[in-house]
Amino acid sequence: MSAETFTPRPCAAPLSRMIRAQAALETRMLLRNGEQLLLTVVIPTLLLVLFSAVDIVDTGEGKAVDFLAPGVLALAVMSTAFTGQAIATGFERRYGVLKRLGATPLPRWALMTAKTCSVLVTEVLQIALLTVIAFALGWSPQGNPFAVLLLLVLGTAAFSGLGLLMAGTLKAEVTLAAANLVFLLLLVGGGVIVPMEKFPGGVRAVLELLPISALSDGLRDVLQHGAGMPWGDLGILAVWAVLGLGAAAKLFRWE
Repeated sequence: MSAETFTPRPCAAPLSRMIRAQAALETRMLLRNGEQLLLTVVIPTLLLVLFSAVDIVDTGEGKAVDFLAPGVLALAVMSTAFTGQAIATGFERRYGVLKRLGATPLPRWALMTAKTCSVLVTEVLQIALLTVIAFALGWSPQGNPFAVLLLLVLGTAAFSGLGLLMAGTLKAEVTLAAANLVFLLLLVGGGVIVPMEKFPGGVRAVLELLPISALSDGLRDVLQHGAGMPWGDLGILAVWAVLGLGAAAKLFRWE
């Protein structure tokens, strides 16, 4: 019997194809999850529309949407890269999904790459939707698009590392509660809808070191005030990214 008898040849697919397939699956699962859609789409959209239309928080001079849009974009990144990813990955670990996927021809690093690609695709959809809504509300962005892209990429890396660290070290139920609690706390204290100037000096100094504060303030400096490259905020995000991803790579448990 010749070697050409078996078609197709029984072997693993090319690595790039496996990553694309897994990323597409991860994206479909995320978009079909009602809880994830609430975190990633509904809550940021409602906050943007409500606080732009109703004078609830004093956002300073200018239109409220000019202040709120950058903060809501930062919140969208956090909701997907940190909260959503931590919860989904935590329960996949609990139910043995990660352990079984780790036994397939798809390497574990490639699985994490696919999850990262899924996060990026979701963020692109989020940002596109929120940008359209913000423009409809009268948003007038300015500044360097490359600085915005760099902030979003570093913010995604920082929050992804923290989300995977939480999912890979805590029980799924603890991850669910902790991720949602952190989301709410950072929503209030991360400069998303409440200006950092509203907090006392000592508290503000600490809050400004958080990744959500660095991301929202950096985006606001560029998009609202037309600043150049926000090196300070980029530096904070880079430190969080290195620490989070490094700790996740070292401490993540697959079962």
